[in-house]
Amino acid sequence: MPWSTRLVFAFMAGIALPVMNALTGKEWDGLEKLPANEGFIVVPNHCTEIDPIVVGHMLYSQNVMPHFLAKDGLFEVPVLGAILRGARQIPVERTGAGAGKSLDGAKRVLDEGGAVVVYPEGTLTRDPDLWPMKGRTGAARLALSTGAKVVPVAHWGAQELFPRYAKSLKVFPRKKVRVLVGDPVDLDAFMGLDGDKATLEAMTEAIMKDITALMETLRGGKAPAQRWDPSAHHQSTHGRFVERGAKDPGTRKPSGQTADDAGTTETGDVQ
Repeated sequence: MPWSTRLVFAFMAGIALPVMNALTGKEWDGLEKLPANEGFIVVPNHCTEIDPIVVGHMLYSQNVMPHFLAKDGLFEVPVLGAILRGARQIPVERTGAGAGKSLDGAKRVLDEGGAVVVYPEGTLTRDPDLWPMKGRTGAARLALSTGAKVVPVAHWGAQELFPRYAKSLKVFPRKKVRVLVGDPVDLDAFMGLDGDKATLEAMTEAIMKDITALMETLRGGKAPAQRWDPSAHHQSTHGRFVERGAKDPGTRKPSGQTADDAGTTETGDVQ
C-alpha cells in the first residue's frame, strides 16, 4: 500500500480512535479468524450510521486497512471526498454501469492483499428489532469473481451510542460495543459456477445466515424465523425510511401486519 494511503489512514484513525475509545468500551472476539497475508471480504451487519467506524476501528487495530464500498455521493462532499479518495475507499453508483466499476476497484484491493468491507444488506436494516434483513448480492458477486474469503462480522452496542437515524450521540452512560468475527463463510460449493441469479441469491443467504448466527450469540437470543424483506413491507431499499430524529418504528408488528414506510450512510453495496 502506498505510504500516502497509509498516511491518510493514520490521519483518520488519529481522529476516530480516541473518540471511540473515550465513548465506548470494547469487547472484540474471534480476531484470530481474520485471514493473514491475503485479500478478503468483510461482511458486517448494519444497524446504525456509525457502524463503519466500529468495524474500521477493529480492523485497523489489527493492522488491516479497511476499504469500504460507500455510496458515491459521499465522494462529492468537500474535504470528506478527498479523504475517502486518499484512503482508497470505493465509490458505488446505485444504478447503471458504475456498479461494475466499483467491483473492479474492489478486485484491485483484494489482488493487493487488502480487505474490502461490503454491507450485504446494502443499507441500515429495516428490521424493527435490528436483526439482519434480506441481503443483496454484491458480496456474493465479488466473492464468486475473485475467490476471496468472505468473513462475517457482527457487532452490537453502537446503536445505543447513536440510534438508527438519530440526530445526536447518546454519550451517557458509557456504552459497550461488542464485535464478533466468525469463520469464513463456506462458499466452496458455489465456486466455479456461473453468477446467475439463483447462485448469487443462494450465496447471499449463506452469508446472511452466518452473520445472523453471530448476532444471536452477541444478543443471546434467536432471530426471527423469517428474515425481514423491505419489498414485502413496501419499504425502499435505499435511504432513510423514517425521518431523522423521528421515533423509531420499534418492535415487530404481529404476523400479517406491515410497517409503514415513512420515507425513504449509507455504505454501499453492488446489486
